[in-house]
Amino acid sequence: MTHLNILVTGGAGFLGSHLCTRLIEQEHEVVCVDNFFSGSKQNVAHLIGHPRFELIRHDIVRPLFIEADQIYNLACPASPKAYQFNPIKTIKTSTVGMVNVLGLAKRCGARVLHTSTSEVYGDPDIHPQTEDYWGNVNPIGPRSCYDEGKRVAESLCMNYHLAHKLEVRIVRIFNTYGPRMHPDDGRVVSNFIMQALRGESLTLYGDGEQTRSFCYVDDLIDGFLAMMNQDEETGPVNLGNPVENSMKELADAVLKITGSKSGTTHLPLPEDDPKQRCPDISKARRILGWEPKVDLQAGLTETIKYYQGQIQKGEL
Repeated sequence: MTHLNILVTGGAGFLGSHLCTRLIEQEHEVVCVDNFFSGSKQNVAHLIGHPRFELIRHDIVRPLFIEADQIYNLACPASPKAYQFNPIKTIKTSTVGMVNVLGLAKRCGARVLHTSTSEVYGDPDIHPQTEDYWGNVNPIGPRSCYDEGKRVAESLCMNYHLAHKLEVRIVRIFNTYGPRMHPDDGRVVSNFIMQALRGESLTLYGDGEQTRSFCYVDDLIDGFLAMMNQDEETGPVNLGNPVENSMKELADAVLKITGSKSGTTHLPLPEDDPKQRCPDISKARRILGWEPKVDLQAGLTETIKYYQGQIQKGEL
């Protein structure tokens, strides 16, 4: 394998840190850029000091001048709790930040993989979601800073590709979970696990029958690498687990694996919260030969082990 200079924006985040680890294992030179708003040095502590790893505190809303063969753009808070904390900053990361990343790629002739999101589909009218579905997004709702920012970022990628022949790859990520996910980031897997481990009642919104698909982080990173290193498809390509689980099923699985005696509490459904979200991954199967391998039971077991370890170390 050719050893490349690779830039990972948002590299100290949940997904970014797993990607940096994998790229270092593949003997690439990795520059990790993060402003540490939702990322953490702790996520990449095991890489600091490695001769092929460099960590830079930087916000992509400001231009970055660096040399790279490939750029993975993961910079943007992904949990509603984080991206709604400063909605304008979230929009700027996906727009101004995206322009800066694409400008950098244009200058040094790098290929860019942009991590978009299933949120571009909004509360979908079709199910499961295919890449040619344009979505049903509320442009002024509480989630719009993230949803619409990511939609603009995709448009920027495609227009740089068409206008400047820039090599871009777009993936749309569906719910992903695993070790290093922030325990209080407000997403359902970490919420349920932490509530169960603390002996608190698990919070179900609505009737708990709304569905999501949950992809384990290792599978997702496989998808990133497959998408970046193929020459056939610009994207977008859905990356997620096509197996649907209701929130109630997820809560039951977490309670069973943790052995927690916690019950469940029902609260009203948040505004614009999709009732179901599940990827059609036919394109990923066909072009990348990719599909998830880790089932929910195995993935939850690993994730729960990680949180239990953090609690024992006094870090949670």
